[in-house]
Amino acid sequence: MTEKGFEPKIAAFICNWCSYGGADIAGSKRLQYSPNVKLIRVMCSGRVDPQFIMEALRDGADGVMILGCHPGDCHYIEGNYRTMKRHGMLKLLLKQLNIEEDRVILDWVSASEGEKFAKVVDKMNARITELGPLNWDKVVSRT
Repeated sequence: MTEKGFEPKIAAFICNWCSYGGADIAGSKRLQYSPNVKLIRVMCSGRVDPQFIMEALRDGADGVMILGCHPGDCHYIEGNYRTMKRHGMLKLLLKQLNIEEDRVILDWVSASEGEKFAKVVDKMNARITELGPLNWDKVVSRT
């Protein structure tokens, strides 16, 4: 169920070493992608605490992206493996709160993948547009 004229608000936690480079390449190549994504640069996707995701949703984000280095390519050796574990835990928390799992995604974008960055952002925007706005007050009242 979508609302007419709905523009999703999406927060994206992006790794400084890879995904931020992918975003930069997308910008340098002037690739078109959904402009309603707020980029939040973190040193490593492994530093993204599930609480950050919940705060972003509480503060008005309709969806959240976590983008990091491909597994095996983490600047901090195993930060992205930590991210994978946390994402699994986060999915369980979202389910308990009756929040659609698709509102929070984890993906890997390297510094050379500007096109992939743009595609991931557009795919997320389409997904959240289809889901419609997240009404945090209703989420909280259902629990």
